[in-house]
Amino acid sequence: MCLMNETPNPIEVPEFESLAAAVEWLGLDISEDQLAQLDAYRQLLWDWNEKINLTRHTTFAKFAARDLLDTVELAKHLEQGERVLDVGSGGGVPGIPLAILRPDLTVSLCDSVGKKSRVLEDLVANLALPITVYPARAEEVLEVTTQGALVARGVASLKKMLTWLAPHWDAFDRLVLIKGKAWVEERGEARHYGVMKGLQLRRLASYESPLLGESVILSITPAEN
Repeated sequence: MCLMNETPNPIEVPEFESLAAAVEWLGLDISEDQLAQLDAYRQLLWDWNEKINLTRHTTFAKFAARDLLDTVELAKHLEQGERVLDVGSGGGVPGIPLAILRPDLTVSLCDSVGKKSRVLEDLVANLALPITVYPARAEEVLEVTTQGALVARGVASLKKMLTWLAPHWDAFDRLVLIKGKAWVEERGEARHYGVMKGLQLRRLASYESPLLGESVILSITPAEN
């Protein structure tokens, strides 16, 4: 999902006149063809954002250092050919960039807000991407599909997400989350309320964003017996 709380920038962020310049600034490993697709997505997203609030990342620096950086890091921890459902996709992050960067994946998006799901359908159609869009909550999608990984960014706290998904672990293998520094407190809250019982949480990676500081990739799976 695109909307997240903003924090003061740790460094002064330069102005860029193109996505390519912002990607080079970050040193992201993105091919020319992928960059062209991502830039097309970025333009469509910004065009829609003038009609419906989808993202605050409306500079090249923010789009690259938040949306693309998060997706690049997430992509490193998904298995070849995995079925992936982006939960609460909003404006399409991380699902749409993920489908561009990892065409081996089978990516689906879901959002229960009707106007957002319609925007997602328009984005996918214009980009000619093989993505299914579900205008529904993740719990409803999991009643009729099976998935490998559920991925999400900025949707809800660990406690809320694990509560929502608790009855549906037979329909997916793992939950992979992009989180900021507050993840430790969220883990403590989830444990306090007992929603981590029978589950195993692993921090797969941590990385630094020039706009946000430390972010992490978390994986949650049923605990092994």
